[in-house]
Amino acid sequence: MLRRPRTTPVQYKDVDSDLSFSQTVSSDEDIEEWRPPEPKPKSCSKTAKATSGEKKVNAKKTVKPREPKIPKEPKVPKEPKVPKAKVPKEPKVPKEPKARKPRVSCKPAAERKTRVSLSLKGSGLAGTQRKTEDKGDGQTDCPEEEGSEECGTRVRMKEERVSFIVSEAHQADNLAGEGTSQATQAVKKEEAEEDFTFDEPCLKKQKTSGACPGKPSMLPSSEQQSLSMNWDLVELLSTLTGAERWVCANIVLLLREENTVPFMVRYRKEMINHMDADAVRDVQLVYEELCALTKKTQHVIQTLRKDGVLTAELEQNLRSCRSADELDHVYFPYKKGSKLTKARRAKALGLEEAAFALFDKPHTLDLREWVKPGTEGLSSVEEVVTGVEHILADMIAKDPDTLTYVKTLCGNSFVTLQSSVSKSALKEKEQKSVQGQQKTGTEQNKNKDIDKFHLYFDFTCNVQRIQPHQTLAINRGESLKILTVKVNIPDRVKSEFTRWCISNRWKSKTFAREELDAIIRNAVEDSYKRLIMPFLTRSYRTKLTSAAEKESIAMFVRNLRQRLLVCPVRGCVIMGVDPGFRHGCKLAVLSPTGQILHTDVVYLHNAHQHGEAEKLRHLMSRYSCTKVVIGNGTACRETESFFADLIAKRYFHPLDVSYCITNEAGASIYSVGPEAVKEMPDLDPNLRSAVSIGRRVQDPLAELVKIDPKHIGIGTYQHDVSASALKAALDGVVQECVSFVGVDINICSEILMRHVAGLNAGRASNIAEWREQNGPFTNREQLRLVKGMGPKSYQQCAGFIRINPQTIHSVTSLPNEEPGEKKKPASKKGKGKTVSIPTSFNPLDQTCIHPESYDVAQRFLSLIGGSLNQIGKADLQQCVQRKVETNCVEELARAVDTTPETLKLIIDGLTQPPGFDIRQNFGQADFKQGIVSMSDLRVGAVLTGRVDNTALFGAFVDIGVGRAGLIHKSKITLDKLPVSQRRRSLVLGPGERVEVRVLNVDVQRGRIELDLIRVLQ
Repeated sequence: MLRRPRTTPVQYKDVDSDLSFSQTVSSDEDIEEWRPPEPKPKSCSKTAKATSGEKKVNAKKTVKPREPKIPKEPKVPKEPKVPKAKVPKEPKVPKEPKARKPRVSCKPAAERKTRVSLSLKGSGLAGTQRKTEDKGDGQTDCPEEEGSEECGTRVRMKEERVSFIVSEAHQADNLAGEGTSQATQAVKKEEAEEDFTFDEPCLKKQKTSGACPGKPSMLPSSEQQSLSMNWDLVELLSTLTGAERWVCANIVLLLREENTVPFMVRYRKEMINHMDADAVRDVQLVYEELCALTKKTQHVIQTLRKDGVLTAELEQNLRSCRSADELDHVYFPYKKGSKLTKARRAKALGLEEAAFALFDKPHTLDLREWVKPGTEGLSSVEEVVTGVEHILADMIAKDPDTLTYVKTLCGNSFVTLQSSVSKSALKEKEQKSVQGQQKTGTEQNKNKDIDKFHLYFDFTCNVQRIQPHQTLAINRGESLKILTVKVNIPDRVKSEFTRWCISNRWKSKTFAREELDAIIRNAVEDSYKRLIMPFLTRSYRTKLTSAAEKESIAMFVRNLRQRLLVCPVRGCVIMGVDPGFRHGCKLAVLSPTGQILHTDVVYLHNAHQHGEAEKLRHLMSRYSCTKVVIGNGTACRETESFFADLIAKRYFHPLDVSYCITNEAGASIYSVGPEAVKEMPDLDPNLRSAVSIGRRVQDPLAELVKIDPKHIGIGTYQHDVSASALKAALDGVVQECVSFVGVDINICSEILMRHVAGLNAGRASNIAEWREQNGPFTNREQLRLVKGMGPKSYQQCAGFIRINPQTIHSVTSLPNEEPGEKKKPASKKGKGKTVSIPTSFNPLDQTCIHPESYDVAQRFLSLIGGSLNQIGKADLQQCVQRKVETNCVEELARAVDTTPETLKLIIDGLTQPPGFDIRQNFGQADFKQGIVSMSDLRVGAVLTGRVDNTALFGAFVDIGVGRAGLIHKSKITLDKLPVSQRRRSLVLGPGERVEVRVLNVDVQRGRIELDLIRVLQ
């Protein structure tokens, strides 16, 4: 057979061969980009003739007999190239099947879809999982055995050839962000809509967990072709994130299937190697950056091709860029909006040929021949020399090898970042010092801003040792025009670079006269000073800022998570107090469930304190209120002192009253926002703040999700980082916390539902509307009846939604109308197929077990002799414990045909008591009855406190004296921390209780320096 030599090496499935193939085919991409319009009609017929998975398999069998027709291509004279060992030449042979492709695909659409499915299976995408289900676990050992177990080399040859054709034909579609993996996703969605069961995904999870790390790494062959870059996506993703290659491949696959981070972390643990949400989010962020870089690169290439300036070398340089900074450096001279560079002006004069001749044949070069009197830029030999130098300088600055060498030199040198006070700031400061007391309030504030940066007025630090908060502070000072910043690169780098360029990289091929050598030397020096140095400076500043922003955002994420997961205070009446002087203290008395019982305003800081105290005692006695929550805003300490005095005098006897201080950041913004107006339309905005302050202690998660995370008062430098990146990270943390805690679908607010994984504002509104019209949900299956709830949305959110039987009975419902109401949405959702939804309560719906694992849970209960009615009870817990002690989890998982990770989750769901809340393991608000002032502190005193906030330079701890103390990060060492908290960066977060020692007290400046002794568990 003519095709056999091409398929003998199995390297088409390897990453390296894909890389070489992309480099070889790049010159033919003009043809490939015009391929997709041909199959457009077929894609329409494909959607019109979309059938079930069985028909696709049958179509696959019909394609096989057509394979012998391919040998009619002996007319292609490229076959002699195949026996050569030069691998990059081999993939050029499949160009001929592309010419046949329209004839083959003009057949029924099923054949076209079969080729796509073959391509996906050969690429190791989602189709591989379905393939392994059919063939058994032995298939997952090695990709090469997969082909040999089917029917030998010929089958492997055919799979490689068909996969090659399809991936090439769809290359342009893949560049637009779609491609073969989205075809897989569409097929999956069609199948899921017909059955709408989760039995198959459960099996997929089992098979994937048994796959070796090499199996998922098959993904890049298709992924790289879709990205059309000269680097491998998963390999680069693994390098940038530090995650294993097969884990990165699985995460990319899950993300392309529109899985959310909470769903992956809880229900796909074996695929992501038990990574936490932060690590998965880091991989997701880098993946999105690489995809954005790819789209931008493709846009640049199309723009340059349209302008007629794209060359093969330039295209390869663009496709080799691994960051947006590198891409901008290569693309900048060709931007339409940018001023014509000196090199392009010289090229327009025709001096490029002289520049090349300077290297290729300098002995024949006579620059006087290029002189054209009367032409600007060519009127003298000096102008010609200058033009040639500009062209050479541009060539040197764009050469990848040259840039790599100079970066290596800088990496081995002492490069520093230096900041100093700007001349304009010094001038302003001197003028204000001369004016003396004649300063307005605005001028004084501006002078204070200048003084804030006094640490950086003469600051120098190695770029490899500078701290993230220092970078952000310097950037802020520079943006305010208070600081001037520059990157200092040693002169040794310039001398070494010049020597290397002249003697190695940019040396003439033959003997050159002295004046020509001078041109090259001048060009190298000009290139370094005018082009390369600014590029290196921008590169260093960009990398430092990016690293500092990531660390700052990570700090925000950790602080927000611990703020949201503070344990709620349940079962008691709470009084929320928004303190104030002139306008009084706003009060809101809240029931144990957060309902507003009473609101009022009291004036505690004037001459009528006794009457206001009587009003407080009456309210406390009337509603049996024993907890007071005071916001930490204006008049906080005075209000705290007032309540502490009353408590000390036993003024509220017989009630045992205590109080706590809570962070009120964002309460004022929320009180005038649309959500608060909708929720409390009849209340004054000031009273809404008091309600929000009280609810922050009753249920922090439910209340804080109503506020934009950036207004909660966490972290530092939030205005110095990327707003979009910060918002995306904080929104992801809110979704993670809400999902992991779980929501009772029958009583939770619409705002809280929006943050459940798989839901959004529209779906949450539809759920609330369905709940109002049909009464409470009796099981998770009824979510499928909600408008806009598709299979994917249901899969993502179902495990995080709880159906509590107690709330079902407490909420007014009309059970007789449920069957009637059920049919109407079902007819819409079934697309002509009636979907029967049970109305009975399923005890598993109150657990964290996902509906896709209900069958496994039933098998496990049968195995241990338990029942659904025993969920959360002591007898079932003892039964499960005995079974696990007798047989290990792995054996039990094999017995019930699931993975150990899934079985562990099922065991947790079955043994956790009803109403279990993961927040009960976190700290609760500290209530107290007395007050300590800052003047009472003594150096060496040992105190306990709670972390209030963390920054990049340390942690602020509330020790109950009205001013938070700072533990500098140098005092937070690993030996003082529990093993479970020895993570990256600062390890401490808001809400953690710590034992500290007072190191220094500065009463005048209001600063307390603390040393960490230990973290209290």
